[in-house]
Amino acid sequence: MSANNGNKIVEIRIRRQDKPDSQPYWETFAIPYRPNLNIISCLMDIRKNPVTKDGRETTPPVWHMNCLEQVCGICTMVINGRARQSCSALIDNLEQPIKLEPMSKFPVVRDLVVDRSRMFDHLKRVHAWLELDGTHDLGQGPRMTQDEVTERYAYSRCMTCGCCLEACPQYHEDNYIGPQAIAQVRLFNMHPSGKATRDERLEGNMGDDGITNCGNAQNCVQACPMNLPLTKAIYEENRETVIHGLFGWLRR
Repeated sequence: MSANNGNKIVEIRIRRQDKPDSQPYWETFAIPYRPNLNIISCLMDIRKNPVTKDGRETTPPVWHMNCLEQVCGICTMVINGRARQSCSALIDNLEQPIKLEPMSKFPVVRDLVVDRSRMFDHLKRVHAWLELDGTHDLGQGPRMTQDEVTERYAYSRCMTCGCCLEACPQYHEDNYIGPQAIAQVRLFNMHPSGKATRDERLEGNMGDDGITNCGNAQNCVQACPMNLPLTKAIYEENRETVIHGLFGWLRR
């Protein structure tokens, strides 16, 4: 934080890109400081008056936001070199000048907006849902232990933000399905109702870009803002996938 005529200002450098195929460039902005500012508030102030620090008029920066309480994951960007949610990133806790960049593991749409559809395609591939049609009248389902419920709850908190993929050295486009999809395999395969489609999920874990491409860097579990036990999910599902690959044909 620096001073301008006796008033505190917040200096923000934004890596911008006008179109998916255009060259990126940097612009620096300075806005008045006020208590409890987060990155979203700063970007909204810049949008109201899109003038760079040196007085040049420019276009308003583009970014995504929705829930504003670190639940949806859509406002994720790289802040001072670390992927995190901009709604929960407080200015008082950040070193200045603050550098904002789009995540590098996804195609840039414009400025800080990236196309994360690849993540959702992976969820479709591993059948990350339960088949409930026609089961509502079957009575009380199987009981789960408290340990299973606790572990499943942890995985259910995933917001598909992409922080784990941004931190993963193995994840580059189509070479690795990634820890977020693997964790959802673990979530649904642990559920008694999910076991009916267990093999379909394990098949989704297999392939040239499957779970065996994990390099065990363990960056994902450090980067996850929701503290998901991603390395445990990878370990458990790797074992389950290998057993399925070796012996699954016996059940056919």
